[in-house]
Amino acid sequence: MRAILLAAGLGTRLKPITNDIPKCLVPIAGKPLLEYWLESLVGIGVDEILINTHYLADKVEQYILSSNYRANIRISYEPVLLGTLNTLRESSSFIKNNDFIIVHADNLCLCNWQSFISSFKQRPEDCLGTMMLFETDSPQSCGIVELDERGVLQAFHEKVQSPPSNLANAAIYIFESKVLSLITELQEGTCDISLDLIPHLIGRLNTWRNDGYLRDIGTVESLIKANSYIEKIDNKRV
Repeated sequence: MRAILLAAGLGTRLKPITNDIPKCLVPIAGKPLLEYWLESLVGIGVDEILINTHYLADKVEQYILSSNYRANIRISYEPVLLGTLNTLRESSSFIKNNDFIIVHADNLCLCNWQSFISSFKQRPEDCLGTMMLFETDSPQSCGIVELDERGVLQAFHEKVQSPPSNLANAAIYIFESKVLSLITELQEGTCDISLDLIPHLIGRLNTWRNDGYLRDIGTVESLIKANSYIEKIDNKRV
């Protein structure tokens, strides 16, 4: 299995922290966010990882070149931000015929990865992939899902004022390579996975609930909460 880490974002809401450091390298409890992702993915046997870059790309590249995981990583620089769906389109030669994980690397995610992979492997035959879910404390700012009794996606509400629940899309997926065929059929100009791809996967996307921890560190407040959570875990280990 391969992985794509979406790490090219500007981190606008985290300024001034991100004036000099890309969002994916913002430290949480003293460790760059990207390091958490690389540890998790390599730890479950992912041996080929593509990371897209844009904002402060040279700093991301410097970090990768000094990383213990550099042999596993391929960098894809985007002079102009493509949008998440277009990044996926441009990664087709990397994916080839492999199942792949795609994640937004501005999330801190702690979970049972083997269970997530098992859910993908045991998905219904008509499903092209598995979406990770989590319970959010701010459903108006997330993509909220509705499921059938099998846990298959039946409706998707992206950042609506009155969401039907607090069960949200974690923006972490495992797809089989066949999803690329669907992506090529989407109309020109579609550029976002959540807005443009997920609605076409209604009834064709399995789900798995993360009962561990997931937080978008897109704001200073959220970053503080993530730091506090990791520090509590580390203190318990001492």
